[in-house]
Order: sequence, then structure tokens, then C-alpha cells
Amino acid sequence: MDWGEAASEIDGSDVVINLAGRNINCRYTPENRREIKESRVLSTRAVGQAIASAARPPAVWVHASTATIYAHRYDAANDERTGILGGSEPGAPDTWRFSIDVATSWERAANEFDLPHTRRVLTRSAIVMSPSPGGAFALLLRLARLGLGGRWGDGRQFVSWIHDEDWVRAIEWLIEHVELDGPVNVSSPEPLPSFEFMRELRRAAGMPIGLPATRWMLEAAAFVMRTETELILKSRRVVPTRLVESGFSFQFPSWPAAARDLVRRRLSRA
Repeated sequence: MDWGEAASEIDGSDVVINLAGRNINCRYTPENRREIKESRVLSTRAVGQAIASAARPPAVWVHASTATIYAHRYDAANDERTGILGGSEPGAPDTWRFSIDVATSWERAANEFDLPHTRRVLTRSAIVMSPSPGGAFALLLRLARLGLGGRWGDGRQFVSWIHDEDWVRAIEWLIEHVELDGPVNVSSPEPLPSFEFMRELRRAAGMPIGLPATRWMLEAAAFVMRTETELILKSRRVVPTRLVESGFSFQFPSWPAAARDLVRRRLSRA
């Protein structure tokens, strides 16, 4: 894509939402790494430059980021004020460090510009659970229905997630509430360990068993599926402190109810 051409289409409307970025569901080969990072950084710079030069700059720039920016941890939850940014954890795989580099570079690019008339919101989104085909939820549900949704690794790693309808409502909320700028975690207030996460998904799907998988088994499966294990092995314990403090109310704060709704919608589409 010609990012300069895309940026020239910004005409000073009230809101700009930038969600551009290459799909990360792939092996992190050198070529894929380059495309993943450049698609985010270059598109962000194009949008920032367009806003900076606009005769009538938008009031709000909602910019995509990711909850992956936080450290892998089991203890305290990461919020916008006290959360620990990742990348230096002992023993962290190279693929995890790459994801942190992408996330921090993405946000750094958005902050390169002096935009006195535009409020910037960096949405550190958790995994958006949607019944649409090809997404994370569709993959996890498929594994659960095949009886493969048991304990992954030690099962203690936290899953941070958000229901797709709450994600849309949160973006609308961020646009409307002028007191919110900078990094904002867009995630459910109730992350949970992956063992519990998959147990509730199995219940929603009507699957009574879930076979466990060791780390090496997951690595082998990811290689065959041409993806990475970061989605299911990194502990993402993220909470949306700023959203909650601003008064935002989640329709699906807890995973069991969200899982039942998503399974129903996914199966009705199938």
C-alpha cells in the first residue's frame, strides 16, 4: 500500500481511526517481521504527518496499539499506570521480544508528532474475541471442539480478552470522552488463567474433555500451522483501569457469559 497516498485522503474530519497492520498470525520469519513492523510504523507516520499538516486537524486520533506491550507475568495485573512494559523478562523467547519491539515502535511513531489540536488515544487492546471466521476465537473454539482445549504448558498464563461488542463500544466511548488520551487498556476487567479460560470455552461448546499439551507439543503444532505460540503461552494479565474509572460499563465483563454468547453466534453463522 502507498501510505502517502492513503494519508492524503485525510481531510480534517473530526475523528481519525488507524487500525492498519499486517496480520501477525504467521511464523516470524525475517520477511514477515519486516512487513509486520513496517506496516504499523509507516502507516502511523503517514497518518501523523497528514494530521500535522491538515488545515482542519481532527479532534481525535484513535490509534491501535496492543496489550502485548506489557510484560509476561503471573503476579499483579498490568494497568496503564503501574504496568510493566515487557521485553526484558529472563528467558523470554526471541519472538516475544520482537512483539514488544513492534508494540513500542508503534506507539513511539504515534508520539513523534506535535499535534496541539488533536487528542491522541493509544488503544492497548487485548485479544478481541469475535465469532468471525479466521480470528483468534474461531481457532480456540475449533481446538476446544476437537478436545484439544486442555491445559497448555503449565496453564497458569493469564488470558486478557475483550468481547467484540465491548471493543466497539469502548472505541466509541474513547472518542466521546475528551478526558481520555494517551495509552488506554481496552480489555475485559477479568483476565483469567488459560486453564480456566479454556475450561469455560469447552463448557460453552459442550465439550466435556480437553487434552493437555506440553510446551514442546505446542511449539511443534505451531510450526505445522505456520504460526507462533505467543498467543497461548505468554501471560497477558491486563486490566482497563482508565476505562473503568471513566465510567465505562462492560456488557460482558466475565468470560463464561462472553464465551456462551460467542459460541452461539459462531455456530449460528456456521
